[in-house]
Amino acid sequence: MASKVQASDNVNYKSITKKSFLSFMWKYRALYLISLPGIIYFFIFKYIPLFGSIIAFQDYNIFQGIMGSKWVGFEHFQRMFAHYDFINILNNTLLLGLYDLVLGFPAPIVLALLLNELRLVLFKRVLQTIVYMPHFLSWVIVSGIAIGILSPSTGIVNQFIAWLGYDPIYFLGEESYIRSVLIGSGIWRDSGYGTIIYLAALAGINPDLYEAAEVDGASRWRQTISITLPSLMPTIMILFLLHIGKFLDLGFERVFVFLNPLNINNGEILDTYVYKAGLLGQQYSYTTAVGLFKSIVGLLLIVIGNMLSKKTTGESLY
Repeated sequence: MASKVQASDNVNYKSITKKSFLSFMWKYRALYLISLPGIIYFFIFKYIPLFGSIIAFQDYNIFQGIMGSKWVGFEHFQRMFAHYDFINILNNTLLLGLYDLVLGFPAPIVLALLLNELRLVLFKRVLQTIVYMPHFLSWVIVSGIAIGILSPSTGIVNQFIAWLGYDPIYFLGEESYIRSVLIGSGIWRDSGYGTIIYLAALAGINPDLYEAAEVDGASRWRQTISITLPSLMPTIMILFLLHIGKFLDLGFERVFVFLNPLNINNGEILDTYVYKAGLLGQQYSYTTAVGLFKSIVGLLLIVIGNMLSKKTTGESLY
């Protein structure tokens, strides 16, 4: 008898839960309808292609397809680590990712703090528009601007160097400068656009905190250290975790447009290597293994970073 009552209660509970779920979905149907295009996009272009990663473990043949290609296990991964130039390419990717993290990630924060200190509203809006604009330029245009500025004969940088009495420098023709060019152009292009989220977070800080700090005699610098940065810390940590998730994903276009035979030794990264070996060399399984390796490293970094962030600051992605 007790078992029948318990079973009846479970059925009623499931029925109530189902009705509550359906009523909740219907109540917020407008929001779900708006989010539907984004869900479809991620499902088609992000989740479905994940099944294609299986060719990293096959000797993939485009005529036989995934189901008919020969299974080779971890052969392509072994070949990847045994490649004579892979360690150098991985080293370039890690160094550029580290430089981008150390120099590129704080740039929008510093710029947002500086913009926030401007009191003339018109000048602030004009300056914001100016720093946002480079983000909407393609990397082809950005590389053209950089090549023009750094030209050894007509570039303004080398003209200034010559005015100081030194010989011109061929920045894109010497491998020792390519990493600085890549990171510098990335900061110039994206740091202004990256301030949008930080400025929104700054606008949400209670102004009473600053008024109380002024009454206590705190300077603007002290207010920044004691109020602004702690208030920004949750936003900073979330964006930091998202950034380290793409630590090895610098972007193909960003690097490829600057590469040439003179600087490729220090400029070649995993993305450009995948393009050359995969699309040009038609080594689909091998380059899928390289891409899968890069994705696994990114996943591990974001999981470890999320755990450390949760323990130290209490902020996390999940």
